[in-house]
Amino acid sequence: MHRPQREQAHALLTERGVDAALFASPASITWLTGFAAPVQTGANPFAAAPPLLWWADGKFTLIVVDGLAPLAAAFDAEEDGRVASYRGYTIDGPIDSARHLRELLQALWSAHGERQHIGMESAALPAAVTGLLAGAMGGARWVVIDGWLAPLRMVKTAEELAKLRENFRLTDIGHAAARAAVVAGAREIDVWEAARTAVEQAAGCRVPMGNDCAVGYRQENIGGWPLDFVLRDGDSIIVDLSTIRHGYWSDSCATYVAGAPSERQRAIHRVASEALALGAGLLRPGAVAGEIDRQVRAFIADAGYPVYPHHTGHGVGVTGHEAPRLIPGSTAVLEAGMVILLEPGIYFPGETGVRVEDAFLIVEDGAQRLTTHDKSLNG
Repeated sequence: MHRPQREQAHALLTERGVDAALFASPASITWLTGFAAPVQTGANPFAAAPPLLWWADGKFTLIVVDGLAPLAAAFDAEEDGRVASYRGYTIDGPIDSARHLRELLQALWSAHGERQHIGMESAALPAAVTGLLAGAMGGARWVVIDGWLAPLRMVKTAEELAKLRENFRLTDIGHAAARAAVVAGAREIDVWEAARTAVEQAAGCRVPMGNDCAVGYRQENIGGWPLDFVLRDGDSIIVDLSTIRHGYWSDSCATYVAGAPSERQRAIHRVASEALALGAGLLRPGAVAGEIDRQVRAFIADAGYPVYPHHTGHGVGVTGHEAPRLIPGSTAVLEAGMVILLEPGIYFPGETGVRVEDAFLIVEDGAQRLTTHDKSLNG
């Protein structure tokens, strides 16, 4: 499970002279191990830190509070991996998970001997944990390794693609339910709940979801969480859905109208859809992200509409937005195996707006579409 990712990380750290490393970013943990802690209700209240990953001597130790150990057990079966847990919740005395984590870190430090250069993902570590590390591994020279893995994450393995495809399947289901729920008198939250229920019924479990569900007459109508804004006859609504399963994200967007669309809505939807098709035709190995962004923006502008104030597209994986980003001036070059979202839009604040989004896998001769949701307007 995720062995190729660990091999890449091992080679990178060794090449840069790092003797051991502590990973703390949830994205890094999932990418390296395949383990994703449940996040539906927030961080574990009995844990001293989010899951951590210690690397030394070519081995990876996944550090979790004891309550998460059963969920992480599969990593113990990996040849180069093991799970180490510390005590969290107890009725035998005060909850002192910070002390137990420090003792575990000290044990790992002692077991692997003296180290000179220790890599640390510092940005993801709570200040309290940084203090624990200073006490457990005092005297070591810390090397900040934040962002080191991001370039490696851009090209997906077959295992990652299987997880992403499952997420895109769920968002397609969510869109079908959202489309059916878009009727005059429904609220944004009603549309969202229809999508969420359909996704969770299909998955058979709770599924964290993002991103936007916003009616066109909002003043800030590019996006936003679903509220109690009511759809009136002829109102547009942007539904931008992500699901998070197995630690991986999907993303997708469509715009629906309650009742019959106006001529203006049909016109901007047509232009945005054509811009999406243009961008899709430019996706291929060797293409430059900034050039795709430029051409799609120019298409919108040449049609006489205001150009969207956000990215044209982005990668996706263990986070909802990953490199490469399709933004002005980007020199990132696309490679086979990358998964790219394209999402052009046209917005008239306080009136109406449209955004359409699909996911694509970059292949040797172009790109394959991974999302199949119906992006046509209702009516």
